[in-house]
Amino acid sequence: MDTKQRAVSRLIAQAGQMLLAHGAESALVGSIMERIGLACGMDEVEVSLSSSSLVVTTVNRGHCITTARRCADRGINMRVVTQVQRICIMLERGIIDDYLAQHKLNQISPERYNRWLVVFMIGLSCAAFARLAGGDWAVFGMTFLASAVGMMVRQEIGHRHFNPLLNFAVTAFVTTAISVQAYIYDIGNVPTLVMASSVLMLVPGVPLINFVADMLKGYVNMGIARFVMASLLTLSTCLGIIAAMSVFDVWGWLL
Repeated sequence: MDTKQRAVSRLIAQAGQMLLAHGAESALVGSIMERIGLACGMDEVEVSLSSSSLVVTTVNRGHCITTARRCADRGINMRVVTQVQRICIMLERGIIDDYLAQHKLNQISPERYNRWLVVFMIGLSCAAFARLAGGDWAVFGMTFLASAVGMMVRQEIGHRHFNPLLNFAVTAFVTTAISVQAYIYDIGNVPTLVMASSVLMLVPGVPLINFVADMLKGYVNMGIARFVMASLLTLSTCLGIIAAMSVFDVWGWLL
């Protein structure tokens, strides 16, 4: 029985580790971990979460096992989150046991979209914002170019595992450096829209959403940590934008 409890504890910890690392909200992480443990026959499952680690305790027939795991940020990936949820549901319905659940968990890989598809869609979405805000097709084209190139820079820096704050700052600088050309050469009917719309890809939407969800559901420490990280990412983006506008001495967006 101790051997099974240790295996289940490792399964729960690994599931929670994957959920936290790929952007799941804290309430979902705690709920999934508890449900997996109960589905595997544990009497109690207690979970404690922090911004970079988790601690899980399982109780079975009076015997208690506690394990801790570090949770490095692996980037937002909802495919991983949904796959872990499916494993949890299959456990609850008795379709698989804890041994098969561990095997399935080990098989989960954070698949990514084709990088060129991501670049195209990011450029298109930012350009669409500019168009909806009243820009003409010249503004649309410049926004697409600036945001697409910026996304390529972001991907390259991320691929080399640089600090995310540095990544956002450099990406914002490059994107703004391209978009200010529309203002300098008076391209389009509202050139400042290019500067404003092309950096929208750097808005840390998921951390901000998770921050609100965590605060509302009682995970105050996690919410504060996510808010601080989102704020730092926003600050890095602002520094990159200001740096580019200082280099080209273009302040039209702020006037």
